[in-house]
Amino acid sequence: MKNPHAASGKQRVYVLVLTSFCLAFLLLTSLLSCAKKEKSPAHEAGSGGANAPFKVGLVFDVGGRGDKSFNDSAYRGLVRAKQELGVNFEYIEPGEGSDRASALRLMANGDSRVIFGIGFLFTDDITQTAKEFPDKKFACVDYTITHPDSIPANLVALKFREEEGSFLVGAIAALKSKTGKIGFVGGMKIPLIKKFEAGYIAGATYVRPDVKIFVSYAGVTDNAFKNPSKGKELALTQYSKGADVIFHASGSTGLGVFEAAREKDKLAIGVDSDQYAEAPGYILTSMIKDVDIAVLETIKSAMNDTFKGGVRTLGLAEGGISYVFDDNNKALVGEDIRARVETLKEKIISGEIVVPST
Repeated sequence: MKNPHAASGKQRVYVLVLTSFCLAFLLLTSLLSCAKKEKSPAHEAGSGGANAPFKVGLVFDVGGRGDKSFNDSAYRGLVRAKQELGVNFEYIEPGEGSDRASALRLMANGDSRVIFGIGFLFTDDITQTAKEFPDKKFACVDYTITHPDSIPANLVALKFREEEGSFLVGAIAALKSKTGKIGFVGGMKIPLIKKFEAGYIAGATYVRPDVKIFVSYAGVTDNAFKNPSKGKELALTQYSKGADVIFHASGSTGLGVFEAAREKDKLAIGVDSDQYAEAPGYILTSMIKDVDIAVLETIKSAMNDTFKGGVRTLGLAEGGISYVFDDNNKALVGEDIRARVETLKEKIISGEIVVPST
């Protein structure tokens, strides 16, 4: 006669083994899901071999995709590379306290041939990773340069003259203002964002020396780039003091600035990408930082063997910086202001006007 208790004991062992297997599988799935892949039709040739498509890896900055600004511009560059060049790509969106170095090494250990770090926070980690993987190519947007000679030959530091575009939107804000008072809301108080502030103030005072400019920052940590409630609070304070146009350089924190503009029926200026759609009728213009172009051109250079490490800087002259004037906002800006700003643009490109970065 069989012992019923022995049978049930075996069943419990089977259940425990099965449960442990399921938990292990779920953990593995969770880790793998951190890296998201997008494949082009060319991927049908397989993931390896001579016919495999060119593979690109990218790790986003604070806030990740959906910031409607800096990160989304980088993603557009990946999409264009997929559409125009037939590459495959994968990306990682960092979470709170995520390890950037681990994310970069994950990409480098895979089959990505060029790897991007988006944002100045990657500077140290991507430099070290590039040294560890000399057969891979790396690029960092807003790389912090301390010693140019120390940048590895397989790493390109992609820099922008943000102050030049900020000068132009500063001029637009000052010329458009009815109160003679305008504002600036920055994200994290660091030298990079101070470049936006410096250019904005220079442009505004160039065309209107008596303009009053309020300046506020959302914080001193990277959370300052993803705090819309703080952005709204700062903007409401500036609007209450008489500002009628506010320029933000604060990532998704700027979405709060737009909310304040709608609430107070005032104007705001977007950054990095065309942000008109975030508050139609309230976005006077946007200062465009073409991260997508930088990403696309870097991928092209890696594919055709013209990739060159070191520093590459893009401004108005190189077409890496601009501002928005189109059917959506031309009535807000006006043709007279547009003509004035285009003249300023040509003077900056020619060197007649040198825009301060501090």
